Amino acid sequence: MLFAELTEILKQSVWGEALITFAVAMLPVFELRGAIPLGVSLGLHPWASMTVSVIGNMVPTPFIILFIRRFFRFLCRKSRKISGFVMKLETRAEGKWERIRKYEFIGLILLVAVPLPGTGAWTGSLIAAIANLRMRRALPAILIGVLIAGFIVTGMTFGFIAIL
Repeated sequence: MLFAELTEILKQSVWGEALITFAVAMLPVFELRGAIPLGVSLGLHPWASMTVSVIGNMVPTPFIILFIRRFFRFLCRKSRKISGFVMKLETRAEGKWERIRKYEFIGLILLVAVPLPGTGAWTGSLIAAIANLRMRRALPAILIGVLIAGFIVTGMTFGFIAIL
């Protein structure tokens, strides 16, 4: 109930619409694919929606790269079930990394840029962390991929001709 009321209050201003879009872009499942169409549907201009979504999508990236492996180790010590889930997640990420290892920087860009389920900044950050990529190498690749995905999703949401 409180969440619905807060959402209604936020939708009454451009800043509120931007804040909702920003928050959705930070979520691992939705990322840009959900945030840009949401921002446009709330009333944001497509470029504003894309800009806010890109920034929101990039906020968790350095934290994932820096801390996810430590967080996984902590979770594995707490429970066998969680340990199995973490192992499965790491194996899945390692499998994707093997396909792009040859082209490392470009491969990471392409993985993040394709706006499909299982790709995006969260997956790219996880793969960068598991592959022990340095932050200065991974962040630019992920940002470029997020920008490409942002243009693709914005174009698909609003129409490529209409946004020019």
